[in-house]
Amino acid sequence: MSDIPLGVLDLVPISSGSTATEALRNSIDLARQAESFGYARYWYAEHHLNPGVAGTSPAVVLALTASATSTIRLGSGAVQLGHRTALSTVEEFGLIDALHPGRLDLGLGRSGGRPPGGPATPVPNATQVVDGHTPNGLRIPPRFSFEHLLGSPRVALQRKLLLLPSAESQDYGEQIDDVLALLAGTYRSADGVEAHVVPGEGADVEIWILGSSGGESAKVAGRNGLRFAANYHVSPASVLEAAEGYRAAFQSSDVLDKPYVSVSADVVVAEDDETARELATGYGLWVRSIRSAEGAIQFPTPDEARAHVWSDADRALVHDRIDTQFVGSPGRVADRLEQLQEATGADELLITTITHGHADRVRSYELLAEEWRKR
Repeated sequence: MSDIPLGVLDLVPISSGSTATEALRNSIDLARQAESFGYARYWYAEHHLNPGVAGTSPAVVLALTASATSTIRLGSGAVQLGHRTALSTVEEFGLIDALHPGRLDLGLGRSGGRPPGGPATPVPNATQVVDGHTPNGLRIPPRFSFEHLLGSPRVALQRKLLLLPSAESQDYGEQIDDVLALLAGTYRSADGVEAHVVPGEGADVEIWILGSSGGESAKVAGRNGLRFAANYHVSPASVLEAAEGYRAAFQSSDVLDKPYVSVSADVVVAEDDETARELATGYGLWVRSIRSAEGAIQFPTPDEARAHVWSDADRALVHDRIDTQFVGSPGRVADRLEQLQEATGADELLITTITHGHADRVRSYELLAEEWRKR
């Protein structure tokens, strides 16, 4: 499987007892080490109003990381266009590309107060799932409902603070068209006025669309012939729908002549299964804080996580994510990743790993890279 590249998705998590400053330094250090381990890409997510996540601006962290690395591709996973303009996005990435040309992935997402994973979209030739598993055994859990997040005061506040007063998000497909036109230098307003972005126009960046279902994001990526990243780690129930919906909508372009898919996975690797399970103990409590709309807490120690008294409602919030996190020895986790790749037909895999200790997180990525090279 060494012909399937591995990348890193980093939320810049803040561990309990730590600070945002330490989290940022740890992420930049991890990017340097991931480069030496042979990872193909290093992407930063965008999240807001989360006490345990310091990754609020992918472009800012990418600029810092670009200066600390030399060869690994760097990108956003994803810039949330729901509260941005096409112009500001192209300008930000154009600035970074001006000093670090040919290394950037501009990953674009639709988010901006919308929970992921909308209603199921029928897809031609969809992979059969029986008793919660694909034919090769990949776990596909029941769909988790994000509807409770729509009425969350914190989500409403996030949208209020991110958007200018009375502003409405631009149609997502139109935004993508504008981004592509501004990068290509072909943008024209309705009355024929040209816009040229400097720096930004002609920037050597790869455009990716991220999505959690077979809905609008997958269709926009497909019809524009762009690369697509499907989120097994966010919405495992709809990963097949997302990948297959994208392929069904794909039209060849100047960028790609056939579909190209990356699929993400939550992973913790250690020398043995028992150690890995201990390192992953805090994951459920951390996911609970996100799914309850409280905002991601600082990532807990195993003892802090064990002290939580779990209700049935708590367990229901995290069950699908716990079931689909890949935890164990290098061989065990690599087997699960091969299963994910086979079931989704992924061209690349994107690995996100969070542990309380930075050294454990670095070691997890190192062990996985060593195992992957053997396959």
